[in-house]
Amino acid sequence: MPEKKEIGEVTHYFSKIGVAVIKLNDTLKIGDKISIEGATTNFEQTVESMQINKENIEEAKAGQEIGLKVNERAREGDKVYKIEE
Repeated sequence: MPEKKEIGEVTHYFSKIGVAVIKLNDTLKIGDKISIEGATTNFEQTVESMQINKENIEEAKAGQEIGLKVNERAREGDKVYKIEE
């Protein structure tokens, strides 16, 4: 059974470009599997691209705010979990 660990929270969502801004409290890397969950949000995806200040990055650390391309709509306050299999 995969385990989920909360790693951050959505602080903003840009619907036109499908990007969520996530404030991290843990590390996140390209290839990680995540789940975004909230009152009306619940989807999983693999991290394929993330940016800080429009620069593509491979890994982000706790305390950073990243832009993450998401497959579905995310909402402010949604929690982000890393899925560890």
